[in-house]
Amino acid sequence: MKSFVEYSSSTDFPIENLPYGVFTSAKNVDKHIGVAIGDLILDLNVISHLFTGPLLADKQQVFKEDKLNAFMGLTKAHWSEARSTLQSLLDVSNPTLQTDAALRQKAFLPQSEATMHVPADIGDYTDFYSSIHHATNVGIMFRSKENALMPNWKHIPVGYHGRSSSIVVSGTPIHRPYGQTLPVEGAAPHFGPCRLMDFELEMGCFVGGAATELGQRVTAKEAGDRIFGFVLMNDWSARDIQKWEYVPLGPFTAKNLGTSISPWVVTAEALSPFLVDNYPQDVEVFPYLRHDDKFNFDINLEVDLVSEKSSVPTTITRSNFRFMYWTVKQQLAQQTITGCNIRPGDLLGSGTISGDTSDSYGSMLELSWKGTKPLRLHNGEERKFIQDGDTVVLRGFCKNEQVRIGFGKCEGKLLPAVPFEG
Repeated sequence: MKSFVEYSSSTDFPIENLPYGVFTSAKNVDKHIGVAIGDLILDLNVISHLFTGPLLADKQQVFKEDKLNAFMGLTKAHWSEARSTLQSLLDVSNPTLQTDAALRQKAFLPQSEATMHVPADIGDYTDFYSSIHHATNVGIMFRSKENALMPNWKHIPVGYHGRSSSIVVSGTPIHRPYGQTLPVEGAAPHFGPCRLMDFELEMGCFVGGAATELGQRVTAKEAGDRIFGFVLMNDWSARDIQKWEYVPLGPFTAKNLGTSISPWVVTAEALSPFLVDNYPQDVEVFPYLRHDDKFNFDINLEVDLVSEKSSVPTTITRSNFRFMYWTVKQQLAQQTITGCNIRPGDLLGSGTISGDTSDSYGSMLELSWKGTKPLRLHNGEERKFIQDGDTVVLRGFCKNEQVRIGFGKCEGKLLPAVPFEG
């Protein structure tokens, strides 16, 4: 397979990837759905009439929407046909786009000229806690090595319902939040700007398929038909606010201040060459959580921190999605076991993804071990947590001898707290 669109071998977006996103530009102020190919965007609004396969011929309108929900709401077979159609249209042997100069002029846009947007209307968002190394590290820090994991952790994918309204696309700045904290145990709480601001290296999974009815379940064995695709995610976290507020009901304002996601949704089908064995689960799970097929992926994950005082990034962690103890299929099964209804465009957060070595941890809380081991940046500065002016950049990619499939980047800059007067 070879595309007539030329691109570098190091691109995140070869013809084998073709992730979906939503963009605007100077030429098109209305949001359009596009596909990334090399450094370009292929505007699906312009070429919607070329989806003439048996499943999509009467569904072309989904490519003219201003978000991906309608397309996500189709079936896995529809998504596969769309991917095959796009690969055929971009193939060097196909003249349809390649030789139609007028259509090509309308259909392609440099990514550098586009403004990207959150790719779907995210009705609901659930954040899980599914990396065993992260959960163990946090448990050791706040309890003990002997009681690192809570008794339920290996029996159930633990999660909480997040705030979908504060999910933003890469490049959107985040303000340091105000909130209540308890700087001194046993003393009165303090109100003011968060002191312990953190990033969380995560991935998000967009749910697809037809909306389910209240009371309808999706088991882990059935969940594969509803996994549309993945994005990078930085679930910003105010650690000191979280510590004071989370008992007894869990995360609240420490986690609703902003969640950054990358703009391009990489499909599960594009990731299929990078399937790896699921993480070994040493406690037998209930039948609704069981699936025999592989649904873990070898996705390399990196986090750069860029100080406002230097343009040189420091890579502060390298991790991998394969460290996930619970699969996305199991997460979706847990989400719906009560009969909770789901809708296309719902988002599942993986939870912080930490590896098994100290340079693969997915948060500053772990990397600095609760502030006791400061990180040194390239310019000599030290960090225990994220400082105002810092930019955090997440990257992810899969790679083998044949191809590289990437996610682009998920970037966010921490701005000072907005002064509170009241």
